Amino acid sequence: MALFDSIIVITTLFLSFSVRLGLWYYPEGNLFWAFILSPVVAIPIFFKLGLYRTVIRYFGFNALWEIFKAVSLYTLIWSLAGFMVAIEGIPRSVILINWVLLLLFIGGIRLLAFWYFSNVSKRSNLNSKKVIIYGAGSAGRQLSVALSHSNEYQSVAFIDDNNSLHNRKIGGIKIYSPDDINIVLEGFDVSEVLLAIPSAPRRRQNEIISSLEPYPVMVRILPGVSSLVSGEVKVQDLRKVNIEDLLGRDKVSPDRSLLHANIENKVVMVTGAGGSIGSELCRMIVNLGAKKLILFEQSEFFLYSINKELSKITNHSIVVPILGSVINKNRLKKTCLHFGVQTIYHAAAYKHVPMVEVNNTEGVMNNIFGTLSTAQTAIECSVETFVLISTDKAVRPTNTMGATKRIAELVLQSLSDKQSKTRFTMVRFGNVLGSSGSVIPLFNQQIKEGGPITVTDKDIIRYFMTISEAVELVIQAGAMGKGGDVFVLDMGDPVRIEDLAKKMIRLSGLEVKNDSHPDGDIEIEYTGLRSGEKLYEELLIGDNVSKTDNPLIMRAEEDMLTWDELKSILDKLNQAVKDCDPEKIRVLLIKAVPSFLPQCEIIDFLYRK
Repeated sequence: MALFDSIIVITTLFLSFSVRLGLWYYPEGNLFWAFILSPVVAIPIFFKLGLYRTVIRYFGFNALWEIFKAVSLYTLIWSLAGFMVAIEGIPRSVILINWVLLLLFIGGIRLLAFWYFSNVSKRSNLNSKKVIIYGAGSAGRQLSVALSHSNEYQSVAFIDDNNSLHNRKIGGIKIYSPDDINIVLEGFDVSEVLLAIPSAPRRRQNEIISSLEPYPVMVRILPGVSSLVSGEVKVQDLRKVNIEDLLGRDKVSPDRSLLHANIENKVVMVTGAGGSIGSELCRMIVNLGAKKLILFEQSEFFLYSINKELSKITNHSIVVPILGSVINKNRLKKTCLHFGVQTIYHAAAYKHVPMVEVNNTEGVMNNIFGTLSTAQTAIECSVETFVLISTDKAVRPTNTMGATKRIAELVLQSLSDKQSKTRFTMVRFGNVLGSSGSVIPLFNQQIKEGGPITVTDKDIIRYFMTISEAVELVIQAGAMGKGGDVFVLDMGDPVRIEDLAKKMIRLSGLEVKNDSHPDGDIEIEYTGLRSGEKLYEELLIGDNVSKTDNPLIMRAEEDMLTWDELKSILDKLNQAVKDCDPEKIRVLLIKAVPSFLPQCEIIDFLYRK
């Protein structure tokens, strides 16, 4: 490039004089040497100002500005030197002509090279995926530039809601209205749509994603504005649209004082620390500045996994992994006394409905007596705050798991009523996305395997919430409690599981296979309700509910039993568990929770009539 520029520098001097004088000009004497040695002035300046550091394939405005500065400086220095050696031989207008011609040649040659490489790149991208960029704003334009240097994608159109941009072009790519999306998809044979609207509210993003559902295209999305480093959009930032993007809501800003109240500079213990809810609690507790975090978990593998993860992200919090079961009260007590635990989040429980139904004695032991053991330990060790992670299945339960969780709530309500050392709080919510019992991972796996997707019933509905949102609200609700409170989280709108399955199929760029679409990709099979499962879940037993300062957290006033009434049932229930007597267990569960209406007969694997 330096050699080529040297030839251009000399040639433009000849041309400048020839244009000025109207004839082919040939210099003589000192002026001849001024022509020949001009690259000695130009090339060092070009090097110094970075003309040879620019990659031509990525040539842009900044490179043009560097050329302007380099050519201008060279022209000025050469002109001064030229006047000194041959003042009578250089017309002043030649300086201006030479400056203009040199800009045109030096810049023009590079632009031609850039155009050539761009076309080569486009020809090499003939087999790349054709995509539409939804959003012609700053992020969309940056994404388009990033894609132009990618061999994986080729952007063919923009879609934008702004009417003033329609039919205009950005980088040669036309901007269309959302109404024209069907025409664009068919006309360009598009396989993917890339959402480049990171600043749009989640509700608006949901609307756009829903509008794309009928089309057999993969949808990818850029992360939030805060995730884009230095305003640069990269192809790697794109990710598949997941179901969280559709079911999630615009976030309500948390009350920071409530988040820190029971955690900051305190010793916190999480039971069931390796589970989906427990592990997310641990991550958030560490980030909220706990002095010490006790991981209490009966699964060695889960305990190892969460401890290893937290060891990489913890700053000042000391993380202590304790292997143990919540049924072992002696180990719980030693742990609380040894570390001086101040706050307990009790997430340890068996939560999978069909699994507890066929192993109901263990479900009762872990969910009821594990909670009782942990709660009594909290009182005996003067733990300040105890927060129970409950479930919507505790409301008018139709299965053993739900009944055990409702009794766990009753245990805390009655214990709270008879003492004041420990402040007990219960937080009740529905399904969390991505948890071990959620249908989302199952559906993803079934789609990956080519189907079919199994749905229990056409009319079954569920409430969903992201794990991080649920945990954040649990921590805030726990700080609101005064003793014996039952808090209910606003789970948003209910979702039909059949619709959820169809959304996930379409978001994968596939089509639902059914009678009207026999050539579809993934079929949906209906398997019937499982043992203990009901069509819809509820969050409130009665209608006595009041609002809190957070619109997503409600306080429920629920009926309760006195400790003496409950203890009598618990003693008999404990004996029934020891005797492995599922019939007696069921009778006692119904006695404690009159709203418990079993949906199936006793099907415990060890039960014999």
